Amino acid sequence: MLLKDLFKKEKYITVHPSVLNELNMPKDGSGPCIPDGMWVKCKKCGKIIYKKDLESNVMVCNHCGYHFRISAQERIELISDKDTFEEFDSNLETTNPINFNGYLDKIDKLKDYTGLKEAVVTGSCKINGNKAIICVMDSNFMMGSMGSVVGEKITRAFERAVELKLPVIVFTASGGARMQEGMFSLMQMAKTSAAVAKHSEAGLLYITVLTDPTTGGVTASFAMLGDIILAEPEALVGFAGKRVIEQTIRQELPEGFQRAEFLLEHGFIDKIVPRKQLKNVLALFLAIHK
Repeated sequence: MLLKDLFKKEKYITVHPSVLNELNMPKDGSGPCIPDGMWVKCKKCGKIIYKKDLESNVMVCNHCGYHFRISAQERIELISDKDTFEEFDSNLETTNPINFNGYLDKIDKLKDYTGLKEAVVTGSCKINGNKAIICVMDSNFMMGSMGSVVGEKITRAFERAVELKLPVIVFTASGGARMQEGMFSLMQMAKTSAAVAKHSEAGLLYITVLTDPTTGGVTASFAMLGDIILAEPEALVGFAGKRVIEQTIRQELPEGFQRAEFLLEHGFIDKIVPRKQLKNVLALFLAIHK
């Protein structure tokens, strides 16, 4: 065997033709310069994905089906018919009810970073021609934690739905109650649940779509009160964390505990719907319940 054969590469990195025109050559001609942010590593299978391919596949890994988290705006564009979304209560902004040190500074930074004013966007839209009111939580804003503004916006959305006799769809994504607002945050659990109850008494449809993650006070209130409860594949859904539960009950929990598939098997949710199918499934439910 020749010495050069010992160092022979058997596998090279290949670049898809669709991205070749995006590679800029350095002035010295030494080789391609690949801009940052063009590639994404899948958190589940570890494969490297061209970002534009991932975006065209609605942020779902085309190798293993892993559903990346998406923003509220991406969700609205995915679900609603073009140019039909009308936002509610966009003027509501967070205050500091218990004077938590540094809270408003953090909120201001998140506003600049995300372009959002709070962790939920509410409004009306059409889904394949069916009108509905939607509430879309965004984990990019303080992990979708529920403070007084989040609770108020969701409550107002349900109240408006009663007035207009419209169904409500809530897309949950939350780390739970917002500790920086103390009891004011916990009060939102009761307030939103009461609004859901009044919507139900009016005979109107409420659908929840649980996305990764849906935890804490959101799970313990409006997230699990839907007439129909859907979830995206492998979404984490629960109240307390797995480690906390195991330490409390002193037992090891089963594999996949608190994932959507486990919840479906045990009757906590009604259906797991891949992101690509979600709009059509929601439209079907809305059409049936007109």
